Amino acid sequence: MTMSPLLYYALPTLGGYVMLSIFFLRRPRLLHTPWAPAFLPRLGAHRAGSGERLEHTIEAMENSMAQRSDFLELDCQLTQDGVVVLSHDENLSRQSGVNRDVSSLDFEELPLYKEELEVYFSPGHFAHGSDRRMVSLEDVFRRFPRMPMSVEVKKGNEELINKIAGLVRHFDRNEITIWASEKSSIMKKCRAANPEMPFAFTITRGLWLVLLYYLGLLPFVHIPERFFICFLPTIINRTYFPFPCSGLNKLAAMVSKWLIMRKSLIQHLEQRGVQVIFWCLNEESDFEAAYSLGATGVMTDYPTALRHYLDNHRGSAQAS
Repeated sequence: MTMSPLLYYALPTLGGYVMLSIFFLRRPRLLHTPWAPAFLPRLGAHRAGSGERLEHTIEAMENSMAQRSDFLELDCQLTQDGVVVLSHDENLSRQSGVNRDVSSLDFEELPLYKEELEVYFSPGHFAHGSDRRMVSLEDVFRRFPRMPMSVEVKKGNEELINKIAGLVRHFDRNEITIWASEKSSIMKKCRAANPEMPFAFTITRGLWLVLLYYLGLLPFVHIPERFFICFLPTIINRTYFPFPCSGLNKLAAMVSKWLIMRKSLIQHLEQRGVQVIFWCLNEESDFEAAYSLGATGVMTDYPTALRHYLDNHRGSAQAS
């Protein structure tokens, strides 16, 4: 039986491509100059540390910094009078019990937070705090001028985006403030408003990254993002429920675990200076899983717990 001329040439070519792809996947610096990190994000405080104090408050930030957090993860909204404030939700019902949108109120009219708030990624657990005031991004930058922060934008409001960009410039924070958004359309506006700020992968770009990895093309493609901030698949159907149906959550956990939890992918990104951060992890077993994959850092609602883990597992965490 003779081999067809197509297979005769195609099989060696495919084999050569696979070997070349694997070679550069493991040695990406032969093709790309890695990004130089401005800071090392080992411990990130989600919503400023929303498991130990009320989310997005100054008290939460001070508590997280006392635990030597490396960066704060923040969400921004815009008030009616044009003040950038920290708030995960546009509507204030969950946080304050007041059924009003942030955009319908002036800054001075914003209500206090409730006395306790459920921790989203630890269902059934509640955070408390003496500080219940909503805070402006300008005040946060003024109080913590050199603290790295990730600023997530959820809406394509150009006034909001431009004001964030302007505040980052005003406080000389270009290198230590990260643009973050789930949507590529919003990220495009963010990058246009301040192209000097590092930025993270959006959902679409993250899916594209995974596709390139499995096609073997990733080593040959330029990566402009400096941060891959991604959920850890093992938390789905445990502390993170993206779908209302349990069956869908189980399927999502299985598929995303198979696709994303690849040490060779994480190591490739790290070698290219793309820092990998898994969120939102609140249990020691998840900390262990993230760092064993080679992640740069972890985002948590409980900075005290993650600090305790890092201090007691210094060797294994650094080895990753």
